[in-house]
Amino acid sequence: MSLDQSSAETFGQFALDLHDLEGVEETVEAVVQFARQAVRCKHASVVLVAQKRRLELMALTDPKLADLYQQQIEAGSGPLLTAIDQENVLVIPDTAAETRWSPGWVEEVTSAGIRSAMHVPLMLAGHAQAVLSLYSDQPGAFETDDVAIAHILAQHASVAIASARHDASMAQAIDARRLVGQAMGILMERYDLDGDRAFEVLKRYSQDTNRKLRDVAQELVDTRKLPR
Repeated sequence: MSLDQSSAETFGQFALDLHDLEGVEETVEAVVQFARQAVRCKHASVVLVAQKRRLELMALTDPKLADLYQQQIEAGSGPLLTAIDQENVLVIPDTAAETRWSPGWVEEVTSAGIRSAMHVPLMLAGHAQAVLSLYSDQPGAFETDDVAIAHILAQHASVAIASARHDASMAQAIDARRLVGQAMGILMERYDLDGDRAFEVLKRYSQDTNRKLRDVAQELVDTRKLPR
């Protein structure tokens, strides 16, 4: 896809489609599938960076990509990690000629039939918290237009993923408040407590058992009994 009026319209429709999706998983899957069409790559993936730099594979077009990422995690180095640390697009014109990372990485990636790659950080809350990776079975597959398209796609994806994460967090918070309210109602009815006292009972059980308030409330709603 070249950068022209047609591609601008395509990206506009893609942004609208992302907005209509629900959940982080659905969003990143759409990003990966669109990337394959827009850049005409063989494989694509989106990896989220969780707490303590744990990598969470959210969408893969080929299971073998998971093995490549695992190799990088175990070695502590590789293009995916470099793209995250530098927070910049990383293009690998020819994997067989690369010397920046371990020979093990070169062997793994070429054995998987990957000859060129591009890693594009997705900026969330001002930091690289995800990476869109594109792969080709031909060396020198990614040209200037491809990098520009990947940049635009990454911006759309970053906004969509951030929005999906926010919506998921809001949904969890609403669900937690609903569960706590139900649990409080059970305590108020069974033990003739007012709202403040019922909440204090839940909070005390949460602290005593070192469990989240939501989990204590869920068990009470499910079993009609307070945790032991």
